[in-house]
Amino acid sequence: MPYYALDGISPVVEEGAYVHPEAVLIGDVIVEQGSYIAPFASLRGDFGRIHIKANANVQDNCVIHAFPGIDVVVHERGHIGHSAILHGCIIEEGALIGMNTVVMDGAVVGAHSIVAAHSLVASQQHIPSKMLALGSPAKVIRELSEKEVAWKSLGTDGYIELTERCLATMKQVEPLKTIEVDRKRMVIDESIKPKFAD
Repeated sequence: MPYYALDGISPVVEEGAYVHPEAVLIGDVIVEQGSYIAPFASLRGDFGRIHIKANANVQDNCVIHAFPGIDVVVHERGHIGHSAILHGCIIEEGALIGMNTVVMDGAVVGAHSIVAAHSLVASQQHIPSKMLALGSPAKVIRELSEKEVAWKSLGTDGYIELTERCLATMKQVEPLKTIEVDRKRMVIDESIKPKFAD
């Protein structure tokens, strides 16, 4: 069971959200409807609140922890890549945090921005809306094009669809011993399949 109350405060997972059984939610954690929490994500609300708003996703091996007195908020359609660390920060609507990126206390990543993989958003740093930032410490490189913002949004749509698929069909099974003849492949809706930006 991935849910633990602390000091009488239990996690909240709204109907229509998906939390994988191998994720861990402790204490003051709120996950709104449509959101996806992947395997081995750790959301530890033992010093402050963690609020994952509607249709956001937190991918595998992410660590989210609130600094005392400072909430972590991932706003609607926030997209948190594999193994990212969020600590006492705000991720605004539709922002994408790249894989293995660290976002520190008091930092704000603006709406619809992208922070590239392996970056460090320093304490109190503010990344404006619709910007591309990268590096350690992260620097704003340029404004995103409308095409790039749309491309990013398609990737988030894929995770919203994955939430629905997991709620409808995921179950624990024993592995098969042999490969089936004509083994099926995953069928993904082409309209939400991300295309690489030019």
